[in-house]
Amino acid sequence: MIRIQASKIALLSLASVFVAKYAFAQRGEIESQTYEIVKEKSIEFAPANRVFDKVQPIKGETGKTKVNYEIIDPKINISSPKLTPSVAASTDEKKNEEKDVLNNYVKLGGGNYGRFLGEAFVGGRPSEDLAFTTQLKHLSAANGPVDGKNSANAATNIKLGGKYIRSTYKVEANLEYDRKNYYFYGYQPQPEGVMVDRDTIRQTVNQFGVNLGFENTDASVLVDYSVKTSLNSLRDRYSASELDWGTKLMASVPISESFYALLEADAFLSQRIDMFTYQRNLFRVKPTFKYVTEAFTVSAGLNVVNDTDSELKINKTKAFPALNVDVTPLPGLHIFAGWNGDIVRNTLRSMLSENQWLGPNALIVNSEKTSEISGGVKGEVAGGFNYEGKVAYTSYRNFYNFNNSLVDTSRFSIIYDTGKTKVLTISAQAGYNFNDAFKTSLKANFFDYAMGSVEEAWHRPDLTINWFNALTISKKLFVTADFYMLRGLKAKNFQSGVVTKLPVIADLNFKIDYLLTKNFSAFVSLNNVFGKQYQRYQYYPQQGLNFIGGLSFSF
Repeated sequence: MIRIQASKIALLSLASVFVAKYAFAQRGEIESQTYEIVKEKSIEFAPANRVFDKVQPIKGETGKTKVNYEIIDPKINISSPKLTPSVAASTDEKKNEEKDVLNNYVKLGGGNYGRFLGEAFVGGRPSEDLAFTTQLKHLSAANGPVDGKNSANAATNIKLGGKYIRSTYKVEANLEYDRKNYYFYGYQPQPEGVMVDRDTIRQTVNQFGVNLGFENTDASVLVDYSVKTSLNSLRDRYSASELDWGTKLMASVPISESFYALLEADAFLSQRIDMFTYQRNLFRVKPTFKYVTEAFTVSAGLNVVNDTDSELKINKTKAFPALNVDVTPLPGLHIFAGWNGDIVRNTLRSMLSENQWLGPNALIVNSEKTSEISGGVKGEVAGGFNYEGKVAYTSYRNFYNFNNSLVDTSRFSIIYDTGKTKVLTISAQAGYNFNDAFKTSLKANFFDYAMGSVEEAWHRPDLTINWFNALTISKKLFVTADFYMLRGLKAKNFQSGVVTKLPVIADLNFKIDYLLTKNFSAFVSLNNVFGKQYQRYQYYPQQGLNFIGGLSFSF
């Protein structure tokens, strides 16, 4: 009993530190809500059994490998995969997940459209407690689908990371620099003999980020906690910049063997400079209680968010429900439901990651998810098959979408629905794993939009399908394939008033890796196999069939 009281005091101390910071700064923001599938190469350690991450486990057969799956809630940016063709994960990247193979590699490749790929990865573990990774990647195309060099692009990314894990704590840090150079090639066809000045349509976005995390890994300590902080900066070629600093605290303390008190707290300070200088900050405090048994899990709490914007004269505090139930009627079967709400943080960085064709001085406003009622089922069965299905009905204010600007149709504006937006989302996902020789994952999302004051949900799909497959043919030959489909995209030219329903997007990609020797391998990536120059955003056709081939050296 004394131990529990001490843990409560420790938790209150953590909370008081955060509240003191809140009272001093009175500004901050919540995490970005960008929907994105990310493939990372890193040396991972086994995670601690964290109390605030506990969910009723799905009991499967022991000794069998399971397919990892996750349905990512679409939040506000009703999802679409990144359809710009890219190189899929190679055998080098798969090797990094194993301990007894060559972790480091250098890769060089080229292809049509003047494409060039250069990549290097170096990881190390100087001691059992310390690990580090370094990665450099450059991918570019000298020509594009429109007017040759006028639709060229280049992306450079540098990552440095490290982890230090002891028996009682873990420290993780990383640095990242990202540079993208591209052109606004969505201009109208020019008269014969008229050349477009490339310098007037060029865009360069530079991003730099620092992340630091500290968390408890000692299972014997009653209070479980983690603290993560990040500083990100962005600057583009049109004098827009953004500085974003955020800290997230998560803590839990058991009141009894089945009852827990949880705390989540976020504080984000953001400054954006464009035509005006904006101080955009947001704080969130989310205390909840969780009750866990073998048959069900219930968590209930309150999500309190303070949102401020100096230029738009916004200073509001909202409280939202946080209620989630998970029931296990049979082993391996979960039925879940929830009622939640939040302020969804929008930043220049998150918007550009979703649509890089934004024009200057784009209005950035946070979106309010006033209520989301959801429910579904998930589980797994013998033989490596797992599934999840979910239905959600969500109400928004300031629900955003993108459309071509009135002034310049080659640039995009962000359009907010100031009325109430209702979104029905039906999602389903299934995965199958056969002895690691074959893996497949299929996910589908259906969306129905009831807009408030906006005519349509411009450039938002009503159906998305993602299908990924990985096949190991032999010890030397590996094949991956992924398929994306989007339907229901609508766009409007506000100059002419014409509404266009964009054609269905179907994108099929293949990656083949062949191990020549222990150190050398050859790879070929075939992207957009159907060869359709589809438009995810109006007036921006993508490259047709394109490929990259090359060699990789592991050491």
